[in-house]
Amino acid sequence: MKKIVLSALVAAMTLATATPSAMAQTVCPAAPAPVVIPASTITTNTTWTRNNIYLLNGFVYVESGATLTIEAGTVIKGDLANKGTLIIKQGARLNAIGTPTQPIVFTSNQPAGSRAPGDWGGIILVGNAPTNRTAVTSVEGGVAATFGGPNANQPNDNSGTLQYIRIEFGGVAFQTNSEINGLTMCGVGAGTTIDHIQVSSGGDDSFEWFGGTVNAKYLISLGTTDDDFDTDFGYTGRVQFGLSVRNPDRADTGPSGESNGFESDNDGTGTAATPLTAPVFSNMTVLLPNTTTPASPFNTASSALIRRNSAQSIFNTVLAGRPYGLTLNSNSTNLTTANANSGLLSFENNVLASMGSYGRRAARVTTNSGTTAGFSINTFASSTGNDTTRAYSALGLNADNLNFNGTCTNAPCAPSFALPAGSFLTTGAAFTNAKLTGAGNGGANSTFTVVNYRGAFGPAGTPEGNWATGWTNFNPQITCYNVAGQTLSNRDVVSLPLERLTVSPNPTAGAATLSFDLQRNTATTVRVFDVTGREVAVVVANKVLNAGPQAINLPADLRGGVYVARITTGETSQSVRFVVAK
Repeated sequence: MKKIVLSALVAAMTLATATPSAMAQTVCPAAPAPVVIPASTITTNTTWTRNNIYLLNGFVYVESGATLTIEAGTVIKGDLANKGTLIIKQGARLNAIGTPTQPIVFTSNQPAGSRAPGDWGGIILVGNAPTNRTAVTSVEGGVAATFGGPNANQPNDNSGTLQYIRIEFGGVAFQTNSEINGLTMCGVGAGTTIDHIQVSSGGDDSFEWFGGTVNAKYLISLGTTDDDFDTDFGYTGRVQFGLSVRNPDRADTGPSGESNGFESDNDGTGTAATPLTAPVFSNMTVLLPNTTTPASPFNTASSALIRRNSAQSIFNTVLAGRPYGLTLNSNSTNLTTANANSGLLSFENNVLASMGSYGRRAARVTTNSGTTAGFSINTFASSTGNDTTRAYSALGLNADNLNFNGTCTNAPCAPSFALPAGSFLTTGAAFTNAKLTGAGNGGANSTFTVVNYRGAFGPAGTPEGNWATGWTNFNPQITCYNVAGQTLSNRDVVSLPLERLTVSPNPTAGAATLSFDLQRNTATTVRVFDVTGREVAVVVANKVLNAGPQAINLPADLRGGVYVARITTGETSQSVRFVVAK
């Protein structure tokens, strides 16, 4: 539940704009005219079929009593100008059931090579399950839907079924301090089925739960801007098998921005409102690559930030790469550390790795109002089966597990997440805590699958070792989505003449470097524009640059604001946005 100013969010995005001549190099056929779904309400049962491509051209609401059914293999695009968004209101249902070979894809309407976080809205599910909001509460983002209040008292409420779905380049900011996530769940009940969902390159959080009781399995957060898994307002569901892989150059650049793996609040001020936010997560893998220096918002980020009287519990999970593994923030009179001390908040059999390059530590407490007597964060984080001593290299992961842009070694072009036989993560999990036990080896609702391994994926050769294969896409920026019924993967790509545009540092206080790769020798022009589109500098004027990595110094005397660096060749024009903070 982040509050990001719009200019900062825009600055975090990378935007590449390809000319028609560049697009001619691709395998993309011409896009057919989509079936346009205007800003509207759906009041009767409706089906979207895979023989069409659909365009959400504004806020599309499914009203109470209606069910929207989406066939496997269907492509739905969100309009950039009109902020296409799909909202399933209380009493309505979304039945979007893809398959491992025919996932349903929600994506940007921009061409391959030209997509960016925030190109459209996302999916919002609104249910009647309990929250800790005693008054009816509006959904964030200017959406005409509400949740919570005294009548939201149906823990097994059913908002439909979502399976094998990709949600790409969503997260537009509709208002300052009010953003949409890839998949937003407000008061969604346990009668709803959610599994095999991948959110990629979102402009805010990938998954956010505002109260509710819904359970979920097999979730992937790829290269999002803010947090991966965010819980608020009394969410009490159970989640197992989730992966986050971050782009170290993309982060929340708001005034107090941090891009955490988990972020959990009871509410915005840490009150004692009930039910407490107390979800249970098990077998998650949360990775930040740190082979290069990450963007500055990661400097104080945590793999898991639990604060404001939350009682979220995490088991059998791998947290690696951020400066802090676990942060408990006790900035209210209802201390989060008290929840940890009493056992309401559990943290067991987890691996906290690779903080050493920052000179930070596995766990910390930040506080503005005192500490809990007898509580030690170091003891808490290093006991009950937790491991805080490992470097990335000691985890035994496959080398491509830290790639966030589709670099892979197998035919489906999904990184090989199955654990090699030599990884110590193949053992060490435990399901003995009362939060994990119960009927059917899964507690209430038989949610949890009992496994021996830690993290999201099992050993190679087992079904749990390859659940990300087939339906996922680890580089949706370069994928064609122009044929109805073909939800293609990384293999069906654009051949861009220049790639990997970044500005570092970003934000900058002055001097910064524009970096990119040229695929061939070409005459190149680099110009800088302000946020209004006015040209403020010509850095390189039609100069032939040799193929390979490029590093161009941007003007150091720019005033504070949002800028665009544009690289133009004879084949393409691509841009990257950056912030000058003075």
